[in-house]
Amino acid sequence: MGKTTSAINLAAAFGALERRVLLVDSDPQGNASRGLGWSGRPPTLFEVLSGEAEAADVIVPSGFPFVDLLPANRDLVGAELGLQRDRDWIRRLGSSLGSLGHEYERIFVDCPPALGRLTLNALHAADAVVVPLQCEYFALEGISELMATVQRVRELGRPDLAIAGVILTMYDDRTNLSRDVAREVRKHFGSIVCDTIVPRNVRLAEAPSHGMPVLQYDIKSKGAQAYLALAQELATRRP
Repeated sequence: MGKTTSAINLAAAFGALERRVLLVDSDPQGNASRGLGWSGRPPTLFEVLSGEAEAADVIVPSGFPFVDLLPANRDLVGAELGLQRDRDWIRRLGSSLGSLGHEYERIFVDCPPALGRLTLNALHAADAVVVPLQCEYFALEGISELMATVQRVRELGRPDLAIAGVILTMYDDRTNLSRDVAREVRKHFGSIVCDTIVPRNVRLAEAPSHGMPVLQYDIKSKGAQAYLALAQELATRRP
């Protein structure tokens, strides 16, 4: 439970706060789309990035109040190749979403796990980055690479790109490993680490298989309550 779980449930948590939210699935695996119950057909984000469709025409209701979805599927793999042929490729997603800013208070983009052109495109379109970090040592190794990528995007024309917060996820307070990782992350990143911690939670793991965020699946669960608290914290933060 990392980036996609956080993207889905943060979007839903802001929706629960009655903020109009758009979740953009920018991962060819399409897990964020399926996690919100989408099983439709094109057009998807691929057609948007290819210039074959407008974003506003592709957006669909998520089934959760105040939250819309711009879906993706494996066709998006082709967009990675298409971006290589576009001289202005890094601005493609930002340009596509630019006209939607007045309709949504928050736009979340679920990026691919690989730090390729799709991810760079999404980071260039963003105002700030939220970094979910699993409480495992291998995750600590990956965060340094992500921070280097953020710096690269800053150098590519977005010097104001900020880190909105680092989120500790899959935290198990019964283990020394989780406590050690959390301590090291807070020591290294200081105040950008969110106070709210997302625990390891069965309901969080079950919810995507039912095509719904955990707030819809079991709002009383520890996972749902953590993401509600996290949304409230992020809403008051200034990157």
